[in-house]
Amino acid sequence: MLQVRLELPHTNPTISKKPATRFHSAMKFSKWSDRIDNESGIINLMKDLGNAKQTPTQPLHMLGGGNPARIPAIEQYFRKEMENILQNGREFETLIGDYAGPQGSIRFAHAIANLFNSKFGWNISSENVAVTNGSQMAFTILFKLFSGQFSDGQFKRILLPLVPEYIGYSEADEDTARFTSQKPAILHTSDHAFKYKINFSNLEIDENISAICVSRPTNPTGNLIIDSEVSQLESLAVKHDIPLIIDGAYGLPFPAMVYADATVSWNENVILTLSLSKLGLPGTRTGIVIAAPEVIEYFVRANAITTLASGKFGSVLALNCVESEAILDLSENIIRPYYQRAGRHALDAIQTHFTSIPYKVHESEGAFFLWLWFQDMPISSEQLYENLKKRNVFIVPGNHFFPGLEQDWPHRFECIRISYTGREQTVEKGLQIVAQEVDRAYCSGSDQAS
Repeated sequence: MLQVRLELPHTNPTISKKPATRFHSAMKFSKWSDRIDNESGIINLMKDLGNAKQTPTQPLHMLGGGNPARIPAIEQYFRKEMENILQNGREFETLIGDYAGPQGSIRFAHAIANLFNSKFGWNISSENVAVTNGSQMAFTILFKLFSGQFSDGQFKRILLPLVPEYIGYSEADEDTARFTSQKPAILHTSDHAFKYKINFSNLEIDENISAICVSRPTNPTGNLIIDSEVSQLESLAVKHDIPLIIDGAYGLPFPAMVYADATVSWNENVILTLSLSKLGLPGTRTGIVIAAPEVIEYFVRANAITTLASGKFGSVLALNCVESEAILDLSENIIRPYYQRAGRHALDAIQTHFTSIPYKVHESEGAFFLWLWFQDMPISSEQLYENLKKRNVFIVPGNHFFPGLEQDWPHRFECIRISYTGREQTVEKGLQIVAQEVDRAYCSGSDQAS
C-alpha cells in the first residue's frame, strides 16, 4: 500500500527562463519572489490580453485562453440552483457566513463518494475526498507532498510520462525542478494529423521518481491516454509504491469532454483530481481530490496551512447536481456534444484556410483545444505569437508545455495551442489569420534560403 509522508522541500530556486525584472522599489524580497517575478507564458498571455481588451483597435480573436464556453443550458441550470439556494430558508446566509473546514463541504464529499460508488462500483467514502480552492491549488499541494527534498536528503521528482503537458504544472514548480519528462512517440495518423503516444520502452522509474502525473484528456493537445496505457501506469505506480496522479479536469466522469472510448478507474495508488470549472463554473474555483485516506489527511493539513478553509460556493451550488446524478447527464448530453460540434467547426476552418501551408493537427480526442504543428517553420512559435498579437489574435506558443524535458527538441518551437471555445465566426477568422501569418513565415524563410 502507498506510504505517505509529508515532506516539505527546502527552497532553492534555480530558474532558467528570462531574467527577472525587479519592481522599482527599495523593499527587499525573498528568493520565492524570483519565481513570481520571472516572465512566464501564462503571465505574458494574460498581460497581453488585458492590454488588448483595454485598447481595442480591431476585433479580438481569443484563441489562447482556457476559459470554458458559455453554454446557455448550463448557465440556466445553475441559475435555477442559485435561485433555489436563495429561496431555501437561511441557506444563502449559511453559505456566505460560515467557514467550511480545510477538507471542504463534508456533505459534498459524501455526494462525490456516493456518485462514484453508485455509478462505477467504487468503494470510497468522504474520507477519500477533499474539496479545494481550484485544481491549481490542489496540484501545488500535491507536488509539494510528493516531490522535493525528503528526510533522507534525497531530492525526488515527479515523472510526466507524456509531454506536451499542462502549462500550470510548470507554474507550480516553485523551486529546483520538480519534474522530469521524456519525448513522446509520434504516430502519423494521416497527411495532416498525428498523435502523441507514451514511449513505454524508454520510460525509466528509479529511486529519484516519487510520483507519476498525467492529464486525461491532455491540455494542450486534446490527447487521450487509452485505458490500457492507464493500466500500465497504474501497474508501474504499484510496483514502485508511488502515486499515479490523474488530472481529470476535462475528463471522466464530468465534464466528460472525451471523444473516444475510455473508462474511469481508481485504486489506492491513484490520486484523481477533478474540477467544476469546465462544467461551466470556473468562477467558483472548485477542485476535487480523490485519494487514499492517508493522502487526504496530509492534503487537508496542508490546505489548512495554505488557505485556512476551502471555499463553499461551488460545492453548495453543485450539490444537488451531484446528489441527483444530474451532473452526468449534463456532461454527457449537453457539454460533450457542444464541444464536439465546436471542435468539428474549428477543424473544418483549418482544412479550409490552411491549404497553402504544411501543417499537422493532433487528433482531437478530448478537451477544447487543438494542437497545431508547423514542421520546420522558419520562425519560432514565440515569434509567431508576437506576429499574431499585432493582429489581435492570441494563441499560446507550444514551448511552454514541455515541463521537465531536458532534451533539446526543436519540435517544441514548431507547435501552438488554440482554443475553440469562442464564437464560431471569431474562431474561424482567427484561424484564417493564423494561416496567413504562418504562410508568410514559410515564404519569408524560402526567400532567405534562395
